Amino acid sequence: MLEDTSFAILPENKQDTTGNHYLDIGNVLSIEKQQDMFQLTCTNGFVTLCFYTESILRIVMNPTSQPDLNLSNAVNVKPVDISFSEKDYEGALLLKTKKLEVKLEKKPLRITVKDENSRVLVEEQERGMAYQNNGEIRVWKQMEESDHFYGFGEKSGFLDKRGEKYEMWNTDVYAPHNPETDPLYESIPYFMTLRNGKAHGIFFDNTFRTFFDMKSETDRYSFSAEGGQLDYYVLAGADPKNVLEQYTYLTGRMPLPPKWAIGYHQSRYSYESEAEVRELAANFLERDIPVDVIHLDIHYMNGYRVFTFDRDRFPNPEKLIADLREMGIRVVPIVDPGVKQDSAYPIYQEGVQGDNFCKYIEGDIYFGDVWPGKSAFPDFTEEKVRKWWGEKHAFYTDMGIEGIWNDMNEPAVFNETKTMDTSVMHRNDGRPTTHKELHNVYGLLMGKATYEGMKDQLQGKRPFLLTRAGYSGVQRYAAVWTGDNRSFWEHLQMSLPMVMNLGLSGVAFTGPDVGGFAHDTNPELLVRWTQVGAFTPYFRNHSALNTTYQEPWQFGEKYEAIMKKYIQMRYEWMPQLYSLFFEASQSGLPVMRPLFMEYPDDERTYNLNDEVMIGDNVLLAPILSPGVTDRAVYLPEGEWMLWETGEFYEGNRSHLIHAELADMPLFVKKGTAIMQTNWISNQEKETKQRSMKVVAGNPGDVYSFTYYDDDGETYAYEKGDYLKWYIEIKSEKDAIHVTILDKEGNYLPPYKEVNIVLIGLKPSQNVILNGKMTEDTQQLKLNVL
Repeated sequence: MLEDTSFAILPENKQDTTGNHYLDIGNVLSIEKQQDMFQLTCTNGFVTLCFYTESILRIVMNPTSQPDLNLSNAVNVKPVDISFSEKDYEGALLLKTKKLEVKLEKKPLRITVKDENSRVLVEEQERGMAYQNNGEIRVWKQMEESDHFYGFGEKSGFLDKRGEKYEMWNTDVYAPHNPETDPLYESIPYFMTLRNGKAHGIFFDNTFRTFFDMKSETDRYSFSAEGGQLDYYVLAGADPKNVLEQYTYLTGRMPLPPKWAIGYHQSRYSYESEAEVRELAANFLERDIPVDVIHLDIHYMNGYRVFTFDRDRFPNPEKLIADLREMGIRVVPIVDPGVKQDSAYPIYQEGVQGDNFCKYIEGDIYFGDVWPGKSAFPDFTEEKVRKWWGEKHAFYTDMGIEGIWNDMNEPAVFNETKTMDTSVMHRNDGRPTTHKELHNVYGLLMGKATYEGMKDQLQGKRPFLLTRAGYSGVQRYAAVWTGDNRSFWEHLQMSLPMVMNLGLSGVAFTGPDVGGFAHDTNPELLVRWTQVGAFTPYFRNHSALNTTYQEPWQFGEKYEAIMKKYIQMRYEWMPQLYSLFFEASQSGLPVMRPLFMEYPDDERTYNLNDEVMIGDNVLLAPILSPGVTDRAVYLPEGEWMLWETGEFYEGNRSHLIHAELADMPLFVKKGTAIMQTNWISNQEKETKQRSMKVVAGNPGDVYSFTYYDDDGETYAYEKGDYLKWYIEIKSEKDAIHVTILDKEGNYLPPYKEVNIVLIGLKPSQNVILNGKMTEDTQQLKLNVL
């Protein structure tokens, strides 16, 4: 309560970081092999080791009993059968797979994990696993001077998290939401270490309040929790992409979203009436500014009761939704977990009669104040409650709604703690436990209930879910926006490392509120933020009550024209972006990436906060400060073409790039290609044109990529109704080869051919298309059939 006053720095409040009050796990007394697991009994606790794959090791410590391996809400795979060797020495046990080498020193227990090349991943020396009698658990690992840390989900500040200490406890933060503000809405207790160009990861699967300390000591880091088991996974890597693929193998990957969900979203807290929403939609169409989604914040509801419409403000929501759909616009309403205590309200009646709400152990329903006033909260830890909540969304789907926005699901409560009483008991599918243990998964399980309910009701269409709160695995159900940011340049600057670190934490579909949510935006800030948003995986403009309206036309024609250009650009780049979303759904790799993911050996990329990659060959270097029209841009190895001008720049160095307000520096790597389309109108987004822009490279350059397409709306792709091309671009001194190496799928798109546009082709170079020389390089086409 007093954390933002001088009370916070009283000497008595100093935290102990030495570990002196912890009881070490002690010596190994016995080792028992059970199938592919090793059960260790130690002086002061019990430890289980298990290989999940050749590259993933799980370690679980329980101070009082044999570890329980079936508690996870995040991991949805079982260990696979692998071969490994074991050697038991007097002082140590050595285990080896093809990818990992694990040494267990016995007196005391200390664990060292190396990769197949004997590169140390994690190592314990003076300190290892330990706990306190109050239930806190902790482990220390050695930290190298060259270690850089990334991930941790949704955290503000710079990209590299070395020298920081973070807390995982889902928290509603309206203000100040600054670089030092922690925790925020999402808890993803996972990070990646980059050391001398090689990477490995740790996922600490504990849902209590957890801590990661990369700050207090110079040669050690630690992670800890207020209770539960010390349950963590070591991911071998050895490059950043491998680590992320291993982490998302454990926690799942995002479903392929509908195409409309990766278009432009317009929102405000709130568009308060049907008339205002209709006027908003008409404005977009009249101005020919594309928009796929209009969000409805809490004022659409009757007294903030979920699963209702205020029929005075919105007299005919069914017709509104249908009319907007005819305009090419979908409606996404907000749905919070708080259910108003009102004996005449059917949702509350059902919740009470069905025993669906969170309760104290004595049986009393927990009530907390949120938007509707005194409210009860569904117990999403129980399967029957999730099913009930999911079924209630027929209220929306029957109206034609295909997307839902979950907010306040930390859960947020208007009290001094900002959340539910931690002594509330959750039924937890037969393993009752307290909110203290399950707080961080409340939003995840609400998302699961919502997504699965919507999927059942949409008759083969893909649902879209947006969430504020979540835990590891949230990507299986929802996109994540970064919460209540503010209309300051500093928040635009923070948004890039936040999105990159969320992407590195498995959440590929993410983005900030463009323009800033709270405070008043200004035209220059809104333009620069819209330029970034055009390439952010999730692209929504959102603003708060009593702040300046920030729709693209609010500041006059000059600024409207620039924002229109970049919102349209979003749709021109849709084929490229959709292919990257497909890749994310298959491998977990993010759409928006830090440069070190593509160039892990380049130390200049390790804390590059103001540049991002889109896929593996497009680099954005936006302007992030007011009044700036020139900025330094670091380009990694290769040559890079400035998209706006066609000029080429040498890599492995920085350049001063000029960019007036209408321009954002965007580069495409020489020797690569991108897929694009043409913007037509809001009501006809699926154009009948595709073009592949090929930037000719230097002799010897070879680039391959996957182009993916489907109907963008249904699950027909799961039955083979998709189009997938494996394409290779090979540059030689006298020729450019464009080759479809393989084709998959049965999807017949509305376009019948793909135009090829060659950029930088020299007069002496021929074009070899699928092995055949072409004479007319201006009329190159690839047939879809």
